[in-house]
Amino acid sequence: MSSLYGILCDDFFINMNLNTEMTLPSERDTVLNFFERIQKTYPSMRNFYSRENGDFILEEDKDQETHRWISIEQRRICSGCVNPPSIQWALDQHLTVLQLVPYMLSVSPLDCEALDYMVGFDFAYRGNHDGLVAEVFGGGPLASALKEIPEAVPLNFEPSMTVALDESCRRQARLMVETRTSAYQVRRRDFQEEPISIYFTLRQYGSLPPDTTYEQTLSELQEVSEEILQQYVLEGVVRPLAQAISTQ
Repeated sequence: MSSLYGILCDDFFINMNLNTEMTLPSERDTVLNFFERIQKTYPSMRNFYSRENGDFILEEDKDQETHRWISIEQRRICSGCVNPPSIQWALDQHLTVLQLVPYMLSVSPLDCEALDYMVGFDFAYRGNHDGLVAEVFGGGPLASALKEIPEAVPLNFEPSMTVALDESCRRQARLMVETRTSAYQVRRRDFQEEPISIYFTLRQYGSLPPDTTYEQTLSELQEVSEEILQQYVLEGVVRPLAQAISTQ
């Protein structure tokens, strides 16, 4: 199914984010032991480095069309796959990370602030991103109220919406569009080819119930995400943007 994603966009990615209530360990041995364990499963992940803000990253070579990466931040663990050959290919990596974090990083299900499963789509476009997005998704009175102003040029139009999927509002779905055109580019009419991004995220808030694992929860989020993507997001959002770019 992920091959369909590649047909619709220039790049896509399937990520997992685990946000914790407590600060994650940053001791040298703990971090290195965790990444060495990951590397045993994925030997091609050989690029390890740290950022000035204290984040630690292990990744494959970025010049490959398909590549993996994993990071440890102060209160977040991220796992990402760019252009994976299948959904399961990416999901297996995320599940491996979630299987290890309780034992190697002391992150219990009680420590969960939020668990995310995100699918993202990038569309390379050389032009006014906000103008194109407003053209595709700017229907309705809110956007029309300003679009009708003579000679008005969109400078910021990044629609987003979050919905609750249960009565407790602990499981939510968020859909958002991110543009990268600046006022400077619009003023000079000098646009760079940069990506317009669509992010679709399923998020589970709060500590997990007793006898529930991170792996079980992420698998549930993936199933719900795929159902909503197929029924609503791909045809209603992703494909219209792809078609609009192809006709420019």
